[in-house]
Amino acid sequence: MIYGLYLALMIVMAFTGFGQMPLFARYYISAIPGLGWSADFYITHAIHYMGAALLLALVGYAVLSYFLNERRTLRLTASSYVRIFFLGGLVLTGILRVLKNKPEIFFSPGLVMFIDLAHLGFMFAYLIAALIFILMKSGWAVERNR
Repeated sequence: MIYGLYLALMIVMAFTGFGQMPLFARYYISAIPGLGWSADFYITHAIHYMGAALLLALVGYAVLSYFLNERRTLRLTASSYVRIFFLGGLVLTGILRVLKNKPEIFFSPGLVMFIDLAHLGFMFAYLIAALIFILMKSGWAVERNR
């Protein structure tokens, strides 16, 4: 169940993340029946922020669950460390993107561009790594040898 929620959440986050760029109206994705809302920046922005909150909660749950319950019976795979790195980069750059939207915090235009490109880069790297690991059938954890 957790994996299904995580997968659905990542799909929604990727979709709404791209929706915040003017791609969906430009390439007529928003013209598809039922997807008219996807061209509205404020709607995709709100959904993306809600998804980010849920993702942080899910990541927190997974980390606590692993360290409190499953660490004795499961060990993380090498592919999980790659995913953790990219997911951590996504979360960090996402937090910086939220901070740049606060009126009392100023980032230079160059830093804003760097943060935006880093967020997009971490997303693409995570997506490619996740697809490779799915094809390799490399999960997040395996049974620990006793």
